[in-house]
Amino acid sequence: MNNLEALDYGIKLLKKNKISSYNIDSELLLANIQNLSRESLLINLDRIIKKKKYYDYKKLLQRRIKKEPIAYILKKKEFWNSKFSVNKNVLIPRPETEIIVEEILNIIETKSSKNILDVGTGSGCILLSIIKERPNCKGTALDISKKALNIAKTNAKMHHLENKIKFENIDIDKFMHCKYDLIVSNPPYINKIEFKRLEDNVKQFEPKIALEAGVDGLKIIKNLIIKSKKLLKKNGKLIFEIGEKQENKVKNFLMKHNFYINKVCKDLRSCPRVIVSTKLF
Repeated sequence: MNNLEALDYGIKLLKKNKISSYNIDSELLLANIQNLSRESLLINLDRIIKKKKYYDYKKLLQRRIKKEPIAYILKKKEFWNSKFSVNKNVLIPRPETEIIVEEILNIIETKSSKNILDVGTGSGCILLSIIKERPNCKGTALDISKKALNIAKTNAKMHHLENKIKFENIDIDKFMHCKYDLIVSNPPYINKIEFKRLEDNVKQFEPKIALEAGVDGLKIIKNLIIKSKKLLKKNGKLIFEIGEKQENKVKNFLMKHNFYINKVCKDLRSCPRVIVSTKLF
């Protein structure tokens, strides 16, 4: 059997089981088994696949049929032009979260040195992406999950940034180490009802602690704002992700706690997604 025949089998199987991304998923899984890039796979479709690798490929297809996210199966996800290790202990990085990185890079000049706190770092993709682009900066990665923090540490080593970042396995309520120039976060912001409506590949596999945030979805965000007021320097920036229907409530809460709203950034669906704010005093 060659790659073309194996790929055809995978596509038909995933399509039959109503996996909407059956083409690309089949290609990614087979490329992974064959130790090829997706592009290399597609120009080597006549290459023979060994029986053991074909068996392993079919096992990966079965995991995908059960709705396990492709990123968890491959144990990696691309974010801001870099690859990051992921597993079931961390949220899978999303394209809309790249807005946070983009906005911070617009704020921090190329050679500037800033101290950044990443609250709920997960895989570490936000903080690591920033520091790769702004090497004079340093950061602290905060997460209550030790297993998530271990993934962030793995990614820091993979990108040769382990000496630029401190890792803290602690709740933000108990964290009072120093004052920061910027605080970034992709906090949980999905309410209890919305969580039940999430797709199976999200609800059944990604960590609930990184997604759901109480009755209105604002519990963690409000706490982030209150704590950031103590952890930020004067005129320090707080940049974080929000749910698409939370803009007005979050803006009002920020202003109530003496933050100025610099900008509300929209995602590709034109939904409010990231708020850039400044601590006034």
